[in-house]
Amino acid sequence: MSEGSGFYVTTMVSTTAASGGNDQSYPIGFALFVYITTFVIGVPANILAFYTFCQKVHRKPTPIDILLLNLTISDLIFLIFLPFKMKEAADNGIWSLPRFLCPVTGFLFYSTIYNSTLLLTAVSVERYLSVAYPIRFTAPGRIVHTQVACVIFWITSLVNCSVVLHMEIRKNASNKYCYSNFTKSELESLHAVRVELFVLLFCVPLLICIFCYVNFIRILSRMANIPRTRRTRAIGLALGTLAVFTLCFGPYNVSHVFGMVDGNIPRWRKHALLLTTFNACLDPIVFYFSSSAVRSRLNICLKSVKTRLKPKATAGQTDNTPKPNESLPSSSQRLGASVMADTEDTC
Repeated sequence: MSEGSGFYVTTMVSTTAASGGNDQSYPIGFALFVYITTFVIGVPANILAFYTFCQKVHRKPTPIDILLLNLTISDLIFLIFLPFKMKEAADNGIWSLPRFLCPVTGFLFYSTIYNSTLLLTAVSVERYLSVAYPIRFTAPGRIVHTQVACVIFWITSLVNCSVVLHMEIRKNASNKYCYSNFTKSELESLHAVRVELFVLLFCVPLLICIFCYVNFIRILSRMANIPRTRRTRAIGLALGTLAVFTLCFGPYNVSHVFGMVDGNIPRWRKHALLLTTFNACLDPIVFYFSSSAVRSRLNICLKSVKTRLKPKATAGQTDNTPKPNESLPSSSQRLGASVMADTEDTC
């Protein structure tokens, strides 16, 4: 990437994050609500998904599990640094934490946004291929191809945001805002780059997702041998993923176009940027519909919590002599569930 293009991308990302930097209308209440909600829901949900996908990939890796594992890792990295954004929001956009945390937090914040966009697109492609070309879908080498694709996604997202890290490090240490205080000339150079990113990093992936999931649903609807519950779940997966994609990333990217048309940063841009944060707690919904292993693991956790909440007397009666309907799945049931997981995870 050239120095000039790196500067433009840096400025675009940095100014986006700082849209509420020295603006007295920084949405403190909304920002804290979004950050806290995302953190409280996203951390346990993604830890559960991470544990499940690690086990599944170790036992019998599939392309979709590798993609979802990488998406989980991306979300967890985002969530680890989210408390720093909470502190910034509580201080009305002023960065009062150690200065070195500003470029690191901003770098990972945008890297994970880009990475999630690419991985969600790859999930849609994988779903479509699983029903459109089932023979090729089981061809050897797909695991390696998926791993290579994930590496490319990580590199692409990190490289696009590495200039953010570089530019912020060069700033004056006395700057009390994180990614703000850019000159007018720097802001004017953003518009063309923002539209370019709007087309390449949002519109193209979104069109790919729409094409894949529309055809995914169309093909499933013509398969008479697919149970209705599985078909409904698959349609829910498609619609849910598209909803996450459009609601979380749509307003933020559309603000690029409004900024170019008006010549100014839209006042609602800071709110649109906050919506991207919800992606970290909405992705587990995609995991739930995508993987029977996640659904099984969640049910086990819920049963465990329910058992712990029962009175001791009731627990003592059932611990040693569990009823058939209340007991954990037998080895044959677990084997059958495993087989169903392998088949269900293709749609």
